[in-house]
Amino acid sequence: MKKNFRILAIVALGATLVGCAAPKSGRDDATYYYSNKGASAVAKVEPPAPPPVQNGPAGVSKIVYFDFDKYNIRPGDRNIVEAHASFMRNRPSSRVVIEGNTDQRGGREYNLALGQRRADAVQRALTQLGVPAERIEAISWGTEKPASLATTEEGYQLNRRAEFSYR
Repeated sequence: MKKNFRILAIVALGATLVGCAAPKSGRDDATYYYSNKGASAVAKVEPPAPPPVQNGPAGVSKIVYFDFDKYNIRPGDRNIVEAHASFMRNRPSSRVVIEGNTDQRGGREYNLALGQRRADAVQRALTQLGVPAERIEAISWGTEKPASLATTEEGYQLNRRAEFSYR
């Protein structure tokens, strides 16, 4: 009798569970999960994207080149500085770092000082053209960031430069 009671209890429990089961909605739950894996119950709120950093005036070089052992801006490169000054005057939030560079000739300390004089010359020209000095930083890399490793006059010329780097 105990055995019959156990069987009857198991059958009754099974019938109850089957009767309480929710009707199938016609979709396989695993398929639904994987097809909606990227969906979330709460909408994601993305912060607004920061405005893109404007890298200077379009179509204008970011490099001013210098003659050997000089730090005055050549007349042919003056229009580059003027275009960057105009760009910055029209964008009051723009900031720029002028990075002075030299070729490999000369001592380390001398090249750092020459690179700084080149960056300062460009900064001075920008301020004379109406750009506030607090928006311009002038630094020197000396020989640390060569544009060319060639030990020819053409290679040296590529390294004697000041570069505009907008922030």
